[in-house]
Amino acid sequence: MALKLYSSWRASAPYRVRIGLQLKGLGYDYVGIDLAASEQHKAPYRAVNPQRLTPTLETDDAILTQSLAILEWLEETHPEPPLLPKAPLDRARVRAMAEIVACDIHPINNLRVLRALNAMGVEADPVQTWARRWITDGFNVLEGMIGEHGAGWAFGATPTLADCCLIPQVYNSQRFGVDLASYPAIRAVHERAAEHPAFQAAHPDRQPDAVA
Repeated sequence: MALKLYSSWRASAPYRVRIGLQLKGLGYDYVGIDLAASEQHKAPYRAVNPQRLTPTLETDDAILTQSLAILEWLEETHPEPPLLPKAPLDRARVRAMAEIVACDIHPINNLRVLRALNAMGVEADPVQTWARRWITDGFNVLEGMIGEHGAGWAFGATPTLADCCLIPQVYNSQRFGVDLASYPAIRAVHERAAEHPAFQAAHPDRQPDAVA
């Protein structure tokens, strides 16, 4: 199966999908979309994804959007190695951890929201404060969940959907000046991911469209 990923090097949502693809050992063609230059709003990409967001994953017979939906599709079509544990309760917990990032933290801190704040006259320092507030709200909860359920990774002893979402959010948190000293469990997972080949390959700095 040929896969084409429309991605943007520093954006959180495609970063999640890159991690999932790498963990599954799946090759893919990379198409960079320059969000800073608003390339997502131009005709070529708008025809691929009318929502004008990244990521988009193009398969032999379908175009998939939304990072969590893509990760769930990867899990269902390529179940090994698993991104979700076997027990239903454990699966629900992993999904909850992933959704704290993907539903509660990230949507109100992404580029289009920050640009909207700027357009309303909100200056840079308050925007940074806004972003940190929502990240720390989520991290405060995730820290306890990882402390309870983690065993090297966010949940258990192997990477899961939760890690696919957590690691890009940690990357973003550093851009917004979040102090990780208060989050030893999150920091430990981040340090472990930094040594894992799949997470290394998915890192923003290693993408073809990365900007120094």
